[in-house]
Amino acid sequence: MDVAAQWAGGILNIDLQAVAKNYRTLCQVIQRPDQTSGPHPICAAAVKADAYGLDASLVAPVLEDAGCRHFFVAHLAEGVALRPSVKNPQSSILVLHGPPPGTARDLHEAGLVPVINSMEQLAEWRALGRVLERRLPAVLQVDSGMARFGMNAGEVAKIAADPALLDGIRTMLVMSHLACADTPEVSSNQAQLEAFRHLSASLPDAPRSLAASSGIFLGPDWHFDLVRPGAALYGVNPTPGKPSPVSPVIRLQARVIQTRAVPRGQAVGYGGGFVARRPSRIALLGIGYGDGFLRSISNQGTAILPSQPDVPLPVIGRVSMDSLAVDITDLEDGRVRAGELIDLIGPYNTLDAAATAAGTIGYEFLTDLGRRYHRTYTRNDPLV
Repeated sequence: MDVAAQWAGGILNIDLQAVAKNYRTLCQVIQRPDQTSGPHPICAAAVKADAYGLDASLVAPVLEDAGCRHFFVAHLAEGVALRPSVKNPQSSILVLHGPPPGTARDLHEAGLVPVINSMEQLAEWRALGRVLERRLPAVLQVDSGMARFGMNAGEVAKIAADPALLDGIRTMLVMSHLACADTPEVSSNQAQLEAFRHLSASLPDAPRSLAASSGIFLGPDWHFDLVRPGAALYGVNPTPGKPSPVSPVIRLQARVIQTRAVPRGQAVGYGGGFVARRPSRIALLGIGYGDGFLRSISNQGTAILPSQPDVPLPVIGRVSMDSLAVDITDLEDGRVRAGELIDLIGPYNTLDAAATAAGTIGYEFLTDLGRRYHRTYTRNDPLV
C-alpha cells in the first residue's frame, strides 16, 4: 500500500470497468416498442454532480470508449469543466438547467448544448442565433407531470401555434423526466408517458427522451429514441426491491484507529445513544460524516471485516465528524488490529443497503462521499 493510502482514514475504490460494463448492460436493455420501426434507441449518460461524486473527468472517457456520445450535466460550469475530457468530435455535452440569464454566448462558445426549460431561455437562445446568423442546437424539455423543469402545456401550445418561436433553433431532442420511475406500480408513470406523447407531438419532429435509470426498466414504451441513465451507471440499483441488474462500482473501506473493551452498561459516543448490553469490544474507524458517511446511519449500518464476511459488525453510537464505532465482540479477540481496513460498502454490504440503513437513497450516498478518502481507480473489479 502506498504512503498516501496509509495516511488516509478511509479508502474509496472506483471500478471504472464496472461503469463501462453497466453502460453496456443498459444498452442491451433498451429497445423499440413492439411493431415500431426506426433506429435502436441511444443510451446517453448523466455525469452531473461530478459523475455522482466519482470524478467526471475520469468517468466520461471510459463511457466514451464504451460508445457513449451524449453526456448530460446540470450546470453550465459543469459542462465547461467536462469539455476537455470529452474528446470525440461526435460527442455532445448537454446542460440540463439551460443557460443562466446572460450566459447564452458563454454556453455556445464552450461547445455545449442547452436544455431549454422556459420561454425566457428559448428567447435568449434564439436571440443568440440571430446574432450569429445560424441555427443553434438545443434540447426542448416539456413538463409531463413532475412540475420541476420544462415548458408546460400552455407554453407548448403557444409554440405549436407560432412555429416562428423556434426560428434559428435546431431541435436535437425533445425530453421530459419521470417522477416515480422507481415505483413502477404507480399510475403516474403511464400518465406521464401519455402526456409526453401528446406534448412532444406538438413540437418539431425530433428524437424523444423520457427515461433515466429506473425508467429504462419500465419497458420499451418509455425508451423512445434516447435514455439518460445516471445512478445505474454507478452501481445504484435502478429496480428497488429486486436483484440489481447492474454491477457495484465502489468499495469503501475505513481504517481502524484503535480497538477497546467496554463493560456492560457503558455508553458509546456522543449523546450516549448506544449502551453496551454485554461486555463488548469495539473498533473506532477513521471516517465520519465529514467524509460524507452520513450521520443518519448511526446505530443502523453494518460493517464487514473482509477476512470474515459472515460476521456483520453493527455501527454503534452516533457517527462523528471524523470517526465511527463498530461492535467487533462477535469476532475472535485480537482479530481486528489498528491499521486494518474494514468494509463499509463492498461485496457483502452494498451501496443500496448502506443507503437504506441511513434512511436515504444510493444517489445521495454517492454524491455525499467526500474528498478526504484516498481514492483509487481501477479497470478491474476490486470486489472479486
